[in-house]
Amino acid sequence: MMRKVVDCREYPEEHCTLTIAGEEDEVVAAAALHAQDRHQKPDTPELREEIRSGLKDEVAVG
Repeated sequence: MMRKVVDCREYPEEHCTLTIAGEEDEVVAAAALHAQDRHQKPDTPELREEIRSGLKDEVAVG
């Protein structure tokens, strides 16, 4: 299964450098928790859909 990545640097207004990688559902859940804790965003279905739509496939290094 291809790992997914979400990178806060793609949202420069947030001034955050966190990157989260893993299976899609794990990344969405972790990113939603991060958005609540660090960016004071409510955990809503709309937030999770925004996160999900911004996921990218992880680029393998090696």
